[in-house]
Amino acid sequence: MLALLALLLLFAISAFVPAVAAPGGTSVGAPVGYPVGVRTLHLDRGPARPLPTTVWYPAAPSPTGQPGTGTVGRDKPFAPGRFPLVVFSHGLQSRPEDHVQLTTRWAAAGFVVIAPAYPHTKKNAPAYTRDDLVNQPADAWAVVTAVSGLDTEPGDLFAGHLDVADVVAAGHSGGAYTAAAMFKKGHSPRLKGAIVIAGARPRFEFGGPPAAMLFIHGDADPTVPYATGRAVYARVPWDKGFLTLHGLNHGSYLSPGNRGFNEVMTSTTDFLRWRLDGDKHARCAPGTLRTAFGPDKPLCG
Repeated sequence: MLALLALLLLFAISAFVPAVAAPGGTSVGAPVGYPVGVRTLHLDRGPARPLPTTVWYPAAPSPTGQPGTGTVGRDKPFAPGRFPLVVFSHGLQSRPEDHVQLTTRWAAAGFVVIAPAYPHTKKNAPAYTRDDLVNQPADAWAVVTAVSGLDTEPGDLFAGHLDVADVVAAGHSGGAYTAAAMFKKGHSPRLKGAIVIAGARPRFEFGGPPAAMLFIHGDADPTVPYATGRAVYARVPWDKGFLTLHGLNHGSYLSPGNRGFNEVMTSTTDFLRWRLDGDKHARCAPGTLRTAFGPDKPLCG
């Protein structure tokens, strides 16, 4: 598995590995990006809901002093500093490891990416049912809570390295539904934003503390129609942006080298920097994120 992750990461990391900083702008010594560590946690939300979770995180440079951007290693030492959290949800009949092209690049940019495998919608689930999607928002938050607790666990690999104050939820397809549905009335104020990629039908009402939301959708999507994504977007009462990928389908743009991939990676990484690092420049600089949110918003006026 480690060899597979390393191979996939080499394809996933391209020329776009931007400079990173710890929350609050404190440099942590990575001029172009971090090597990436990967860890598996055996979590659950009760005996009936096992949630094996893969975590990708910024790792320390190699002993030779080279940053090692583009490499991945299991249980590598953490990079110095604290790093904010992203919880990523896979789609129907998918797995966390199917999305290393996203998760490893976000980790290389300075974020801890937490990706549970959901018990009844993951690939090869023994009791697969799409109806279980409604239970996944609570699963995702339970995983965030469990991982956050490791920051104060003496001797744990993650101890002292997690910035648990702010969290972004992200996902693709059924996982995008999961991410968006976490923002119902009563959600934690720690949830500061969502990345909704090819999001599913809106069966919930948004509520609770405001949170910015970025939607990404191909307008030729045969699986989750473009109009469905627009309908979810229309119901968001807070700051929101929509990136249309013209002529693209349900997920080809999530693979390196395909049309739309660079736009997805640039906009999502800038969104994470804005919402989790407080980087206004990432939100307001000319580019796909500013296009999605609109240049006339007061934040960039």
